[in-house]
Amino acid sequence: MGVDGRDRVLRAALELFGRDGAAGTTLSRVRQASGVSVGSFYHHFAGKEQVAEALFVECIGLYQEAFLEELRRHPDARGGVAGAVAFHVGWCMDNVARARFLFTERPPEGGELKERNKAFFGEVRNWWRAHAHYGALPELDLVTAFVLWLGPAQELSRLWLNGAVPEPGDELIERLGEAAWRSLAGEAHGR
Repeated sequence: MGVDGRDRVLRAALELFGRDGAAGTTLSRVRQASGVSVGSFYHHFAGKEQVAEALFVECIGLYQEAFLEELRRHPDARGGVAGAVAFHVGWCMDNVARARFLFTERPPEGGELKERNKAFFGEVRNWWRAHAHYGALPELDLVTAFVLWLGPAQELSRLWLNGAVPEPGDELIERLGEAAWRSLAGEAHGR
């Protein structure tokens, strides 16, 4: 079954974990829903934890690649900040199952995830530093930067995914982007 079997396991896990959580889903249910044999399953994964980790790495990788593409589209800091906010909410709305999984199931950080995060945050840090060098953005550690930048967008996405608020409209998303920019620009200028 090759890669196809692995992908079938991950697709089945995404559906089952999204409905019942990783803890509430048995390995046999994942295997049965994927339609792969026991041998094929164990050829790709040692157990359910490895499925969850591989799924997390895949989901975060898709998010990170698209985030960086969005960031590269904006030569100016303000456009990048607002664009990333809109991207974040839009990605969650377009990738409901993946976003819900990322928000609720976080396996321990393995080697592949560490490498992905290192490359992702390195590129974000380089983008940020270029704009901080010219005074458009403040010198901040990445945790503080991401909280100020994407914290409200993350919370809005979480509330929407949980069914607590209606689908975010363009006006609200634009307001969040503008608020993120004001917060960060204010930090850059000591306000």
